[in-house]
Amino acid sequence: MAAATPAPGRTATAASAPTPGQGQETAPQSSANASGEDVRWQPVLGLPCLLTVDLPLPGFKVSDFMRLQPGTVIPTGWRVRRDVPVRVNGTLIAWAEFEGSGQNLAVRLTEVA
Repeated sequence: MAAATPAPGRTATAASAPTPGQGQETAPQSSANASGEDVRWQPVLGLPCLLTVDLPLPGFKVSDFMRLQPGTVIPTGWRVRRDVPVRVNGTLIAWAEFEGSGQNLAVRLTEVA
């Protein structure tokens, strides 16, 4: 088999992927596994669930809740740099950090439980 020469202005790499028809399989295994997993999840993908981000508010009372208005800042016992738990239907699934996104508050997953 003859070695290919690179086009002008390009360099050849030491390891290159085989081209189809060279006797090596080109279909990635991960896509086959992913489609198998997708089939298993199909029956439950449409089920509703409750996603919660838990943030402890020590000493928070119903009267505090009744006074909430847009723009109200609520002090928490949670340290700023500490990730918050994320739950689905009460089961811990991940940890996340708060992040500002324009005028919204968002959470970014940092670790999956």
